[in-house]
Amino acid sequence: MTKAFRWVRSLLFIIQMYLMMPILGLLYLPWALFDRRGAYAAIHAYCKWVRWTAGWMVGLKTEIRGPVPVDEVIIASKHQSFLDIIMIASVIPRPKYIMKASLRFTPVLGWYASRIGCVPVERGRRAEAMRKMIQEVKHGDAPAGQLVIYPQGTRVAPGVDAPYKVGAGVLYRETGQPCVPAATNVGVFWPRHGIYRKPGLAVVEFLDPIPPGASVDSMMKVLKESVETRSDALMAEAGFRKTDS
Repeated sequence: MTKAFRWVRSLLFIIQMYLMMPILGLLYLPWALFDRRGAYAAIHAYCKWVRWTAGWMVGLKTEIRGPVPVDEVIIASKHQSFLDIIMIASVIPRPKYIMKASLRFTPVLGWYASRIGCVPVERGRRAEAMRKMIQEVKHGDAPAGQLVIYPQGTRVAPGVDAPYKVGAGVLYRETGQPCVPAATNVGVFWPRHGIYRKPGLAVVEFLDPIPPGASVDSMMKVLKESVETRSDALMAEAGFRKTDS
């Protein structure tokens, strides 16, 4: 298959992926309006659709490894592209994310994100958003579920070093919940920007949980070491070398 043909297939995949978002969003809306389970069902349906179409349209298979968290936990994941969001949300029962505040105004996505309890974070006001979210968790106002946070704060391309921010550790300490690290190699196939999608096997792997009770510094050290080490191994498995970046 020529690279030009792969570009065309990648473009068609992206077009149908974004078209399906409002279609499924409207289809599930009556249920989601009256029952949060309808919102979760819509999100699961959409994420599974993207994974399925990626497999046959662009040859990008996806695989989840490790025990999927189902209790109230914090999931601290490596973030390389939209695909790791899709993969995690496709399998955890009640996903909620710490997300950019601007996404609140995105049609369909913004409403569903609000419905499941995602936490919008304004640039420069992250600490304020964290305090509000911790308060909601402690008082039982936040929907139960699995809270996904990206400790590096943004998408990070394969091979690029970026610092881990302390927010994940603060959440871990204040909520008293276990933290499940998650590693990935999705950026090898689905970049942060651009259209082209490479064929291969994209993996998200849930790692051993960090039990409650450790200090923030200790937790952050374990988190970074486990996520970075395993992500590097998954990227190497996908044929990526740091010199490629």
